[in-house]
Amino acid sequence: MTTTIATEASRTPGLRAGRRRGPAQHPWVRFGLRRFGGLLLSFAVLTAVTFLIVPLIPGDPAAVAAGDGASAAQIAQMRQELGLEQPLIVQFLTYFSGIITLDLGTSFISGEEVSQVIFSRFPFTAQIALLAIVLVLLIAVPVGMGVAILTRGGRLPWLDHGFNVVTGFIYAVPQYVMGTLLVVVFAVTLGWFPAAGAATFDSLVLPTAGLMFGPACVIARVVRRETAVVLDKDYVRTARGWRLGAARTHLRYVLPNLITTTLTLSGLILAAQLGGAVVIETVFAWPGLGQGIVNAILQRDYPVIRGIILVLGLLATLIIILVDVVLAVIDPRNLGGASHDA
Repeated sequence: MTTTIATEASRTPGLRAGRRRGPAQHPWVRFGLRRFGGLLLSFAVLTAVTFLIVPLIPGDPAAVAAGDGASAAQIAQMRQELGLEQPLIVQFLTYFSGIITLDLGTSFISGEEVSQVIFSRFPFTAQIALLAIVLVLLIAVPVGMGVAILTRGGRLPWLDHGFNVVTGFIYAVPQYVMGTLLVVVFAVTLGWFPAAGAATFDSLVLPTAGLMFGPACVIARVVRRETAVVLDKDYVRTARGWRLGAARTHLRYVLPNLITTTLTLSGLILAAQLGGAVVIETVFAWPGLGQGIVNAILQRDYPVIRGIILVLGLLATLIIILVDVVLAVIDPRNLGGASHDA
């Protein structure tokens, strides 16, 4: 009897339907739902945080917007025009409804739409952030792999020690100090590059260099460590035993196994680059979002501060999600919870 039921179930699609996965059980669907949920959570947190922390900045935005020499009555009138007299919950609902309708408000100081301020400054920040991460990968991955290969098996201990000391020291230097040193050496002393501004293509060099040195050292150290681990794997020993050649062994068997770790770290660093650009852009007077938020803080321009922080936070979240998607495409095991029979 049992055999008959099992045989019939194997022949009848309806009896096997309970074992089939529905669309909601597909690994990519579950992956997308998790990431979308994380994006919504990040959006909610960013919305609340950007609204609540900005009023903590010392100073009265109404007094700044009214201008020097404004009377108390004029300041009170300006506060009412800016909506600062409304209850906090009303201000938050206005702020939230504006975000939902893609209206980030207008600047307290210039009267310009915040979205226009962001759009005009974002390309400058994107230039140095993207260029920096590309250069970081082009430099850090070969250097990290090269050091690991040359020091394999305890060889050249001076190189291993020197690499750790130099990369650790550079990474420990604060970005504003690094930027100032670059200006003093390459702009003031040698005169090779402009010290500030974005008037020429040469102006990209120093801000990009100041932004990339620290991340390059971090990724190079991680790649060096991961390469050392991969070089001890059995399949790498087998490849060397078959005398496939050093270049083929390292590019075909070592490098692909570094992709996951390197991309994950690179995504986190690129997201952090958006925040680090605040310091670098201030040092080099680069007209990006970083300098924009600094100016807005000095002027107590609440809508601009909130808009820039919100956009930077969402961009960082989207970058991390994009890296997760790329990693899942490269290796489906990164989908999380996906079984091999998917």
